[in-house]
Amino acid sequence: MSLLGASGSNLFGLLFVILFFALMVIFSILSRGRARRNLREISAFSKLKRQIGLAVEAGKRLHISLGHGGLYGPPSGSALVGLSMLQRVARAASISDRPPVATSGEAVESVLSQDTLRDAYQHIGAENQYEHTSGQVTGLTPFSYAAGTIPVISDQQVSTNILSGSFGGEVALIADAAERNGSMVLAGSDSLPGQAVLYAAADEPLIGEELYAGGAYLQAGPVHTASLRVQDILRWVLVIVILVGAFLKLVGVL
Repeated sequence: MSLLGASGSNLFGLLFVILFFALMVIFSILSRGRARRNLREISAFSKLKRQIGLAVEAGKRLHISLGHGGLYGPPSGSALVGLSMLQRVARAASISDRPPVATSGEAVESVLSQDTLRDAYQHIGAENQYEHTSGQVTGLTPFSYAAGTIPVISDQQVSTNILSGSFGGEVALIADAAERNGSMVLAGSDSLPGQAVLYAAADEPLIGEELYAGGAYLQAGPVHTASLRVQDILRWVLVIVILVGAFLKLVGVL
């Protein structure tokens, strides 16, 4: 029975992912050529847009940290959102005297961050200004990653830190270094301990699903906006399924 139950759960999860992907593709196609959907205001992203402009004017640097969770398993979602945010931020701030810098605690994330930054420079026709050191691995364990990120914040005139990825309690060290440096921290994590720390330590914490809305709020593409619509739909579907299941259990059908 346990094997059958596990197989049923895996099948349900697979069908859920397929449905999500299919709806996201449909909504992204339907949204092309239409006005951008109005989104509720999230103060963190409103402030981020202002901070990008201020950093460019003041010759300061933006720091994007992708965490240490890697791109395999559940932590991959927050890291991919971080890469989308990195792309938008890099395109907006790459004309600065101090271009953005990305840190991570996993090798594949670092390679992808370098590729994302290179693409941003190619997009604006300034590929010769790209520096491969803009994407760095600062440590391969949680605390070594945090320890290696602190000098980036302290020594490279960073004005804004965007933390989007998988973080644990060690993120408190990064947030503390940013506070000592007088720089803003906009942060979200897929980890409950990381969220708890960031809620107390970050200037602009992203709670729960707000992290995964980053691409849509920074206008990274119609797919990101479509994903928000699909999340809204499936959220209500799950609520209805739970209520129906509870009712059936109550009347003795299940």
